[in-house]
Amino acid sequence: MNDERKLTTAITLWILLCLFSGCGSDNSAGGNDISTDSLTVVKGEAVFDQHCSGCHSFRHDGIGPMLSGLTKEVSPDWIHNFIKDPQQQISSGDKRANQLRERYKVVMPSFAGLKDAEVDAIIAYMHTQKSSPKQAIKIEGELLDPIPDTIALSNLVVGLKQVAQIPASSDSGRLPLTRITKLDYQPKTGVLFINDLRGKLYKLENGKPTEFLNIPKLKPKFINEPGLATGLGSFAFHPDFDRNGLLYTTHTEPPGSAKADFTYADSIKVTVQWVLTEWKINPGGMPAEPQSRELLRINMVTGIHGVQEITFNPGAKRGDKDYGLLYVGVGDGGCVENGYEFLAHSTQKVWGSILRIDPAGKNSRNGQYGIPADNPFANSQQSETVKEIYAYGFRNPHRITWTKSGKMLAGNIGQANSEALYLIMPGHDYGWPMREGTFATLEMHDNLGKVGPLPPNDSINKITYPVAQYDHDEGLAISGGFEYVGNAIPELKGKYLFGDIPSGKLFFVNIDDLQQGKQAPIREWQVKVDGRIRTLKDMCGNDRVDLHFGRGAENELYILTKPDGKVYKLVSAK
Repeated sequence: MNDERKLTTAITLWILLCLFSGCGSDNSAGGNDISTDSLTVVKGEAVFDQHCSGCHSFRHDGIGPMLSGLTKEVSPDWIHNFIKDPQQQISSGDKRANQLRERYKVVMPSFAGLKDAEVDAIIAYMHTQKSSPKQAIKIEGELLDPIPDTIALSNLVVGLKQVAQIPASSDSGRLPLTRITKLDYQPKTGVLFINDLRGKLYKLENGKPTEFLNIPKLKPKFINEPGLATGLGSFAFHPDFDRNGLLYTTHTEPPGSAKADFTYADSIKVTVQWVLTEWKINPGGMPAEPQSRELLRINMVTGIHGVQEITFNPGAKRGDKDYGLLYVGVGDGGCVENGYEFLAHSTQKVWGSILRIDPAGKNSRNGQYGIPADNPFANSQQSETVKEIYAYGFRNPHRITWTKSGKMLAGNIGQANSEALYLIMPGHDYGWPMREGTFATLEMHDNLGKVGPLPPNDSINKITYPVAQYDHDEGLAISGGFEYVGNAIPELKGKYLFGDIPSGKLFFVNIDDLQQGKQAPIREWQVKVDGRIRTLKDMCGNDRVDLHFGRGAENELYILTKPDGKVYKLVSAK
């Protein structure tokens, strides 16, 4: 190890020790003036689950730091001020706030809209969570910098043109103004559609969004909190929509809203239920009350890592085995980082898997959909096998797509080390939570953020590893994209374009480099608007971009930025 690497490692260790042992903390820490009233603690837990659990837990590092023991290290006033306005704390030069910004590469969104009593209740709940003495201790084999190489900046610059402004759905006017996450198109007509997690599906014609489906009105139990990605998670038009008028959506409802098809022991908390719905819509125009049919319902331990992706294989033709089959990306629901890792990484559990179902079939356990005969576990003789599973071992298979040559790809949002792109093969095990990317998880219970190299005899585990990945020095959550197969920008041919959700960084890999057992080199690219190179952070006016990609009927690509509700089309390159 050279001197520069030694210095970097030493600084990293020092920062971690500072963050978790109180270096630079307010001397008034200790928690003597924090409420211990049981009703306040219960209220704080509810507010924490609603607003904080998407990035933080009390067991493991993730997008944000583990919070156990924090009230013993810093004062309630510091925590209160940081929750209300983290950017102000950073701008003021606060030492700890800036260390957090440096360590986690993103600024926590402001929660200025929370009442002081709600923030105090959060702190009271946090005070009940004890610290773990192992948090800041390096253990044998731990990799502090799993991927030391940095992603190189390419000379690719892509011109963007704003094509739409989605209406604000924030009821308070605070960011994010919208929660747009997916753009797709209606078969045959090619008309674009965009969802807002807060419950509306918009039809986009000539740059003008019009309401197409209002889930809260049609599903009274609909909720879009807690978590960063609850609500109207995804949508997919049946490839024969022009004939059958079938549209599919996923959304969240409170626990106990209806009997779940996939559940677990009563002793484990249910935070939300994810619901997959089939809608019967007049292809020529919306009726006043579209018919709906529930296909399946899944209980989730927390509000994170839900059912945020449903899609049909756009390359399948009528008569192909894959035609009309729906792929469903099911996250682990936060079960692993909340101590229920036994709910994931199993062909007998639905959590952390990609499902493949036939909406027109009836041979599922609930009789509402079919299990394709060529699914990898369809002929299993074990009664507990989830025969819907196509592949498993994911934390959050957030986006699924296919290349022009027919390869299936999925972006998987990691814990604290690896944001990964996987080549999906039927029946394969992708490792989570035993593995995060190409690394072994060292501590399942104390801190999932600790990873090490793979063991020498790893082949016996039969785990399939990513074909491309980056670590949290580069970004925090992969935003899956698409291979460019359009005609407007020849410079993008042969590239899979994707990025990082919070930071808005833009990446690509060459399709030819995506090979099982190898790591494709990742390169960064930039965008320009009105002839000037700009960052997406600058364009949306927020440190958290919430970047997402979409593809239209003519295979041209789009970028969505959630905070400001803007939709851009990729129009040129150099």
